[in-house]
Amino acid sequence: MVARAVGYLESARNLTGSVAALGGLALTFAGFAGAYWPVVVGGLYGAGALLAPPRRPPAPAFDDPSSRVEEVRADLVTLRAYLAGVDLPPAATERLAALTALLEGLLAPGWASEALAADPEGLHVVARAVRRDVPESVDTYLRTRWWTRLAPGARSPEEELERQVALLHGEAQGQVDGLREAEESRQRSHTRYLEDRGAGAAAPDGEGPRQPRHPEARKAPPEP
Repeated sequence: MVARAVGYLESARNLTGSVAALGGLALTFAGFAGAYWPVVVGGLYGAGALLAPPRRPPAPAFDDPSSRVEEVRADLVTLRAYLAGVDLPPAATERLAALTALLEGLLAPGWASEALAADPEGLHVVARAVRRDVPESVDTYLRTRWWTRLAPGARSPEEELERQVALLHGEAQGQVDGLREAEESRQRSHTRYLEDRGAGAAAPDGEGPRQPRHPEARKAPPEP
């Protein structure tokens, strides 16, 4: 709480509002505000604080997308630290948390990241989201938000940001679905192999039990 209070005292909002409030005090001493001087001073401070450009930490600058999962995983840590330091609306914060959690699951060490590394196109999609799409969406929102206070547009920056994050989440979810479908296909193939093996074991009368072979098994060499 102390750190946040000190941060606000040093922010552009407080400084701009304080300058506007000093202007109100000057009007009061000049005799223009009269008995309503507290309202004038407070109103000017609030107006100055609202018109001040919001705090906009610089977006992280990443290198070009890499084909190495380890590098993308490290960049995701940097991205999450950046998102923790920006002022975003609650709805967008929740959507971004869900998106980064999905990306973190794809990049986590283990079989999931190994499967992603084997899919160059999927890895490119994830790297692009971490290094370009999410930082650009957040940075452009912070820029647009201030201009909208001066001249409201047709669509609020908050709605635009939420829409962008929803699209990115859908793209990442598509990568998860693709990896899941590949594993499900592999599981179904193994089920068919087990079914065929069971059917092959039931030999006709007078014959010995057949020895089923796995589809990938090699033929045994003939005896000399």
